[in-house]
Amino acid sequence: MNELSLPQRVARAVGSSPVSEKLATAQELLYGPIPAWARRSPFHTGVLGHSAHPPLTDVTIGCWTAASILDLAGGTQARSGATLLVGAGLVASGPTSLAGAGDWAEMTGAERRIGAVHGLGTDVAIFLFLGSLVARLRGRHGLGAGLGLAGNAVLAGAGFLGGHLALNRGTARRTTDADLRLPGPN
Repeated sequence: MNELSLPQRVARAVGSSPVSEKLATAQELLYGPIPAWARRSPFHTGVLGHSAHPPLTDVTIGCWTAASILDLAGGTQARSGATLLVGAGLVASGPTSLAGAGDWAEMTGAERRIGAVHGLGTDVAIFLFLGSLVARLRGRHGLGAGLGLAGNAVLAGAGFLGGHLALNRGTARRTTDADLRLPGPN
């Protein structure tokens, strides 16, 4: 018998949850035309053969992870670098979020519900990092570091769901398997 792992069961539960469906409906109302606009924007392209969202997340997550590493290991001399990285991650979160919204606009069913929970998690993380930046700029570096760590923790959960969508469910794909086959002798 092939039992699902705990992470797979979590993703399945999120995808079948009526609460996730209500969240997706609420997000459609809250965000209005933004996902449809993002779907037609340069942030939602097939030129890569896959969504632009996953590689953009690397920039955002990289900045925020590096900021937390500096907070934990860099001492007081690393505070300005950590602050800069939090701000850079916030700037990068704009196009990253738009690319994700464009992807989400095409999703239905379980993928739509999982995407809604993923989106809520990333929104919460963005607001935690915004609070982190404000605290840091006001000289409250300890609070800023704490909010950054909380943002990274939330982002890890949201990122798990996003990775599940892209890798397990194939929502980031823009080409078919036939498009990817190399030409060669038959």
